[in-house]
Amino acid sequence: MAVPKLTPSSKTSVIALPATGTYGDVSSALPFGIYSSNTDFLSGAVDQVAYAYKKLGGDVLDIELKSDNVYAAYEEAVLEYSYIVNVHQSKNVLANVLGNTTGTFDHDGSLKSGDGLSGSNIALKYPKFNFEYGHRVAEALSTEAGLGGTSQIYSASFETTTDVQDYDLQTIISSSAAQTSSYPYSDSNLGSKKIGDKKVTIRNVFYKTPNAVWRFYGYYGGLNVIGNLSNYGQWADDSTWEVIPAWQNKLQASAFEDSIYTRNSHFSYEIMNNKLRIYPVPRGASPSKFWVRFTVKEDAWDDTSDRQTGVNGVNNMNTLPFENVPYENINSIGKQWIRRFSLALIKETLGQIRGKFGAIPIPGESVTLNSEQLLGQAKAEQDALREELKTVLDEMRYSALAEDTAKIVDNTDTVLNKVPMGIFVG
Repeated sequence: MAVPKLTPSSKTSVIALPATGTYGDVSSALPFGIYSSNTDFLSGAVDQVAYAYKKLGGDVLDIELKSDNVYAAYEEAVLEYSYIVNVHQSKNVLANVLGNTTGTFDHDGSLKSGDGLSGSNIALKYPKFNFEYGHRVAEALSTEAGLGGTSQIYSASFETTTDVQDYDLQTIISSSAAQTSSYPYSDSNLGSKKIGDKKVTIRNVFYKTPNAVWRFYGYYGGLNVIGNLSNYGQWADDSTWEVIPAWQNKLQASAFEDSIYTRNSHFSYEIMNNKLRIYPVPRGASPSKFWVRFTVKEDAWDDTSDRQTGVNGVNNMNTLPFENVPYENINSIGKQWIRRFSLALIKETLGQIRGKFGAIPIPGESVTLNSEQLLGQAKAEQDALREELKTVLDEMRYSALAEDTAKIVDNTDTVLNKVPMGIFVG
């Protein structure tokens, strides 16, 4: 049987990667077009065509790819680099920016135009450290300790009744808080909108005591205010005056006031089943009125109307106002990683294309394509490059840098301890 003579209309592949890219074709070939307006990115994508052509042996055997495939792979590599770097920076700064302003993003991951943070490129900034998470925890502890915090503290009061020892706090608080009050911690809408059957936490129960400052500095029964406020009685011309700071006077006044609350107060209380029981049973005109300060159980993400505490701000990595890293801010280290990762993506695409044909028949024989090898290499290279970048970035986390600095200081101190100290000779 005679071997047939082939007369192909063309001796070159219809689809074959050219030796160089074309600058004007890049923008229209990008799937996302995030960097399509950046001239440096377009030049980098064009150069990647020549790089892939040489690395894959395009001058020896046709590569069944278009330039468009390379441009798309280059864009994906830049976005992958941006993703890994932004995740790394999220670990660095999250604890300090919780509660800060967040943003709104479009489908490309860019802040929408008109957003207050648009164009700020916050991911490129070195933040101020303010221990935001630690402060938020401290605020809750401050509330529990009665020293402030972010929880709204309310007040209610009730008149005592002679020989009545038990008082229903739920009724007292609801009726008192529902009314407009001039007391600074009250809320005119508290009864109808917030309390109901919600749990309240009583912070203080108290009644009005004699004015501590009047007793402390008063004319009768007070202390002779000289020096450290000790009770000298009468003093003569040769008395010694002791100069003390003002804070000591404040501490002494606070101690005196605490003594009034503790030693002069003959009342105590306990709370059982929302009932306040006062000991001893109130009799007579004093004290005629008691106050309670309390907090209402609220959802952790509710904010108060009179102040913002950051519950609508950054709460995790997903609300950090990080955009895609601008191409012009990626240095030579990052761009070389992008070239290598883009080449791995190109190999993956070429492997998928060649995998559609297990073998290509030719007269008397067939050609087996290297799809599996390309796909295996592509996956291994992509995994290795991701791991390499993540490892390097983890070694550069702010916490790791602090540890390295501490080691440098310690080692320097050790070296200097061995260096003889010179004697200065004038």
